[in-house]
Amino acid sequence: MTTFDLTPPSDAQRASITAGLAPDERRVLLQHGTEAGFCGVFLDNKKHGVYACRFCGLPLFRSGAKFDSGTGWPSFFEPYDAAHVRYIRDTSHGMIRTEEVCARCGSHLGHVFPDGPPPTGNRHCLNSVSLSFTEDGDDLPDVLGRGAPEGRPDAGG
Repeated sequence: MTTFDLTPPSDAQRASITAGLAPDERRVLLQHGTEAGFCGVFLDNKKHGVYACRFCGLPLFRSGAKFDSGTGWPSFFEPYDAAHVRYIRDTSHGMIRTEEVCARCGSHLGHVFPDGPPPTGNRHCLNSVSLSFTEDGDDLPDVLGRGAPEGRPDAGG
C-alpha cells in the first residue's frame, strides 16, 4: 500500500500546473502525445534517484529499475509502487498497446510492453517530458503542496 496521497489535483491546482507547462509537455502529458525517440533528457541519465510525474510529482520509477532498452526512450522494468501507475487499453494508430498514466493525475507517461528484462519481463517505455527527476538525498517534489508522507521510503538507486 502506498504512503502517498493519490487524491487527484483540484481544478485550481490542475489549471495552475497546466499554465506552467511547455507546449511539448502539454502535448504529451495532457493530449497523450509522444516525444521523438533518442532526444529525451532522461534517456541517458545515469544518476541515482526517483523519476516522478512531471505534472503532479507522484514518484513513478526508481533509477535502479531503469535499463537501456535501445528503443530511444527511458525504460524501466517496474514502478516505484504498483498503485502509482494505471493502465489503459490503447487501440490508436492501428495497434493494440497498453498506455500508462499517472494514477494520481491521469497524465500520459508512455506505454508498457511485455518484452523487458527479469524480474518482471516488462518494459515501461516513457516520455522524458512526462517525468521529473530527484537525486537520492534530495526531497521529492511537492507540486500539490501536500507535504512528504511519513516514513518516505529511501529512493534506492
